[in-house]
Amino acid sequence: MTPIDHSRRSSPHAQQGVGVRELAKVLWDYHNVEYELPEKADFLLVTGSHDDRVAEHAADLMRHGIAPLAVTSGGYGKVTKDLRTEPEAERFKRIIVDAGVSADAVLVEPDATNTGDNIVRTRDLLDSYDMEVITAIIVTKPYMKRRALATAMKQWPEVRWWVSAPEITFDKYPNRDVPERQMIELMVGDLQRLEVYAGREFQVPQEIPTDVWDAYDALVALGYDQYVIQP
Repeated sequence: MTPIDHSRRSSPHAQQGVGVRELAKVLWDYHNVEYELPEKADFLLVTGSHDDRVAEHAADLMRHGIAPLAVTSGGYGKVTKDLRTEPEAERFKRIIVDAGVSADAVLVEPDATNTGDNIVRTRDLLDSYDMEVITAIIVTKPYMKRRALATAMKQWPEVRWWVSAPEITFDKYPNRDVPERQMIELMVGDLQRLEVYAGREFQVPQEIPTDVWDAYDALVALGYDQYVIQP
């Protein structure tokens, strides 16, 4: 594992007395980057996950004519491998088509297991159709926006990328299918991956402020470390 430089951060003790939800909100605000979408893009890359609202948001974008084509990408990830018997991409296509989008406008890439896979396998799929791609929007969860965009920019740099996610606030995001603790655990893991994966050249580097690292350290110290990469 790429080592993380803790010397530039303050101790988790700096966050003593701060509640878990307040700490998590710091990570949410950092991950959930604001991005103005173009009027048109060549296609949507809809990254599979456990959250069906991503597919519903992609369907909404398609119905508004932002792109003529969507690719749903995903097999079974770290959450869905224990939850679903249908590949994420197949489930997402079904949701998008049920929302009124033509089945012919949705291609399926059913094998990706992580964000880098989503990009690379989708690129290969569209290459097989001899499709030239200049602009694209990656559709994902709100707290995955920064990492998804950083990964796309690294793995397919010839494309101009934007990122979009369901417009849901931090307070309203958790639901029966997406428990709050799981959401926080995933945000903690994704924060670490922003640095680790940039070091491995999987994604473009991101500047991570000290207060964000402090929140991360405090949450890890409180046991929110299920998806943290261990040495």
